[in-house]
Amino acid sequence: MALTSRIELHGPPTHDPEDYLSSSLGVIFPDDVTNQHGDAEHSLVYTSPHLRRPLHIALADPDQESDRKLFSHYLWNASLLLAEFVEAGALSLPLNVGLGRLQAADFNVVGLETLELGAGTALPSIMASLLGAKNVVATDYPSQTVLDTLRRNVAANAKVECSPSTTLAPLATEGHAWGELDTPFAARHRGRFDRVFVCDCLWMPWQHANLHQSIAWFLKEDDPNARAWVIAGFHTGRAKMRGFFEDDALAAAGLEVESIWERDCDGVEREWVWDRGQEDVSERKRWLVVGVLQRRTPESAQSGVKG
Repeated sequence: MALTSRIELHGPPTHDPEDYLSSSLGVIFPDDVTNQHGDAEHSLVYTSPHLRRPLHIALADPDQESDRKLFSHYLWNASLLLAEFVEAGALSLPLNVGLGRLQAADFNVVGLETLELGAGTALPSIMASLLGAKNVVATDYPSQTVLDTLRRNVAANAKVECSPSTTLAPLATEGHAWGELDTPFAARHRGRFDRVFVCDCLWMPWQHANLHQSIAWFLKEDDPNARAWVIAGFHTGRAKMRGFFEDDALAAAGLEVESIWERDCDGVEREWVWDRGQEDVSERKRWLVVGVLQRRTPESAQSGVKG
């Protein structure tokens, strides 16, 4: 089933020619895939056969240029993919993932503490809260507009009546700018989390080092099973985001790649490649990279991800 099949727009009919064109691209060009979803006038409805109720996802309406440049006012395909992984892991659903190197159980959050960085709509965190996690924290850039939307989505969807097991983990929302580790929030939560979620946050190469620092800061230090799940689409170009996975850059933060691969919107997977040459824009929009990070140890072998 296509990655975007669980969502639909909700709201007034559109009268913007650009919106008509955008919604028609899948008909005009069957291979074209929408990788960002929703707008301020149209919320999204996310429907899973395993949730008791659909989720209603609101989008921000940023009025500041600095907020618009964050692109957190959309739901991105990376969040859809991680939400499905979390669901499959928690409910033991069939999942072909990681080119056979991983299984659904590797994405099980039951009983774990999770943190999402650059959460946007917080869909993966909401799913974790509904599906058995112990504690969940969703963060995004400390902008009032961004955080108001984040909190509105959590309040609307993190409810017992949506959960398949009628249980609900506490889901807190916080502002956090990557790499800013001298805040009260950072001090309280250092080394706390079993899992760190990162979805479509790799399009700013100048922020990679800060993102590495935040992942390493919040990830549990005394648990060899602690992992960060990093998923990003190639829509902005492979060259912009691939450096995040460079071995030396990760090593500087005490991290390394445990597993990495590419997956398209229909669930087809292939090996991660640093450079695929000239990639067609419509084709690359279909693909995402999935990386699993762990703390680097002296005994660990080199990950082999090079610049």
